[in-house]
Amino acid sequence: MSTAVHFGAGNIGRGFVGLLLNEGGYDLVFSDVAAPLVDAINAASEYTVHEVGEGGVDRTVTGFRALNSAEDPQAVADAVAAADVVTTAVGPTVLKFIAPHILAGLALRDPAAAPLAVMACENAIGATDLLRDEIRAQAGDAWEAVSGRAVFANTAVDRIVPAQPAGAGVDVTVEPFYEWAIEAGPFGDARPSIPGAHFVEDLEPYIERKLFTVNTGHATTAYFGAQAGTPTVAEALAVPEIAASVSAALEETSALLVHKHGLDAGELAEYRATILRRFANPELPDTVGRVGRQPLRKLSRHERFIGPAAEAAEAGLSVDALVAAVGAALAFDDPEDPQSVELQQRLRAEDAASFTASVTGLEPAHPLFTRVERAVSERQSAIGSAVGSDAR
Repeated sequence: MSTAVHFGAGNIGRGFVGLLLNEGGYDLVFSDVAAPLVDAINAASEYTVHEVGEGGVDRTVTGFRALNSAEDPQAVADAVAAADVVTTAVGPTVLKFIAPHILAGLALRDPAAAPLAVMACENAIGATDLLRDEIRAQAGDAWEAVSGRAVFANTAVDRIVPAQPAGAGVDVTVEPFYEWAIEAGPFGDARPSIPGAHFVEDLEPYIERKLFTVNTGHATTAYFGAQAGTPTVAEALAVPEIAASVSAALEETSALLVHKHGLDAGELAEYRATILRRFANPELPDTVGRVGRQPLRKLSRHERFIGPAAEAAEAGLSVDALVAAVGAALAFDDPEDPQSVELQQRLRAEDAASFTASVTGLEPAHPLFTRVERAVSERQSAIGSAVGSDAR
């Protein structure tokens, strides 16, 4: 039987990537550092993925086990060495910590075996490239010997997996919709068999369509919802003013996608409508706090707001609604989220220009810089920051 090793046994790993691999007939090995989660997975003979909303069904997963990469890295390396596929859902910043396990597995792999298919399934552009670069850097002189034992392919993944209900165990609640696009080129004619995934020649439009629509729209809904005091994303979208603000932001990102990739405007309009219906799914208990967390990361240069807004501004396209969404993100004040706490502290301690440059990574001469700086100043004025009054 074919084997897949998946790093990250959390809700996305079990409820999306691992599910599709399991349905593709792979013997599934999860790798994680959370000992209670690893133990819970190993204590279960099956788990259920509950799809909630229109068209949703329950899917049962069997044929899996879990390894603790912190306690038994050798077992993880052995599993990677014998695997056919390796995937991740750990977050882009964690890839550098799983790179040693994949490298160790490649070193043990039979050189005559078919190359290992490695795919990082993260909310980031070029995540698999990042993972490969980490492995290469850590391999040093050994890279040449092991590089031919793996094929690295970027992916674009999309499925809403909300915070899970208490007492769910290792079962996972998800939305029915999902998309997993994989770049075809690296595999040639030897593509891994993953039902439900589709292979594309040019992945960038799929990645950016997803990031600049789903991720931008989800976070925009959360930040405007937090301002309005609505607890969930679905409830936020039920407020007409918030729905209008989210729609306007996504119209701007769609205009960029048409300009940059030549995507069809009509198809993008249908895609936006689908996305908004997904967000409005009342059976997904997705809170604005969960979706809005880590605002500093989400305001960084190549993330869901500044990334598309910067390119749109460079192209002379409208960014009014995206800048308004940035303003809502600046107002995200959640004492339970460390980045939110840091964000509000920095708004009180830094002048608007310095804050804008350091958080967004924009150069002062960039056509978007002044617009964002003005939004920062407005937030500083609203909270009575002394430094804000001196900002341009």
